[in-house]
Amino acid sequence: MDINEILSRVDHTLLSQGATWNEIKAICDDGMRYKTASVCIPASYVKAAKDYVGDGLKICTVIGFPNGYSTTETKCFETEDAIKNGADEIDMVINIGWLKDKRYDDVFNEIKAIKSVCGERVLKVIIETCLLTDEEKKKMCEIVSLSGADYIKTSTGFSASGATKEDIVLFAANVSKSVKIKAAGGISSIADAEDFINLGADRLGTSRIVKAIKNENSGGY
Repeated sequence: MDINEILSRVDHTLLSQGATWNEIKAICDDGMRYKTASVCIPASYVKAAKDYVGDGLKICTVIGFPNGYSTTETKCFETEDAIKNGADEIDMVINIGWLKDKRYDDVFNEIKAIKSVCGERVLKVIIETCLLTDEEKKKMCEIVSLSGADYIKTSTGFSASGATKEDIVLFAANVSKSVKIKAAGGISSIADAEDFINLGADRLGTSRIVKAIKNENSGGY
């Protein structure tokens, strides 16, 4: 697979708690240089990053991150604020406890509410697959498919583990054709990225692919 095609699917990611503006600016530079799909960064840096890149790169940020248990109203406010500051794409974390309590309507209604705030902007729904059973994953495929969200996403990268190829196969078999798939966390090499894409992932949340191309240390999200 052409490396530029892989890069065009990468959300070049920096979400560490200690991320500095110089580091955010550096991944924005990389995102523009390598033509990644977006950079995925903390909400507090969205305005500065958007001012820095202009129309040269899409800015993605995270909502309810990484635990997902803030209220729906809080998540909607976070989303409104991020969009006001220039976010092009939103990656939200579901309330995992609600899913495990089988409060499916609440999970669905929260995603719908956030998508309503997003409007035409892309919404990706993080379900944190490492904490779920296969049946819970399949249920989330159903809920996301009905919600109007644009993507189902595996992981925050802040829990027990990240994306697995088995989860991408499960997603591909259970989401509607209108929903795309994002694999995130633990994508460690260009070969790994290609495998995830071939299995059905349309986006990859990772810092390691650009680092691999630059021959840098490939540790990270």
